[in-house]
Amino acid sequence: MFDPASLDELSKRLADAIPGGLVQIRDEIQKSFRAILQGTLSQMNLVSREEFDVQREVLARTRAKLEALEAQIAELEEQFLKP
Repeated sequence: MFDPASLDELSKRLADAIPGGLVQIRDEIQKSFRAILQGTLSQMNLVSREEFDVQREVLARTRAKLEALEAQIAELEEQFLKP
């Protein structure tokens, strides 16, 4: 679900921000950052952009059908409830 290259890049950027005195443990810290990021993102229950776009289209179609049905009901009510 998450792009491994993006996680690697983000963890590398975080590790690069570590002060110069800790350079010798930078690789270890980068691996830790990656594991923490991956774990946190997995717990967030996120969806992919593709899945989001599909669901947005489904919702738009459903909304259009609902509006059409509401208009149809209003028309029928008007026909049958006229004195």
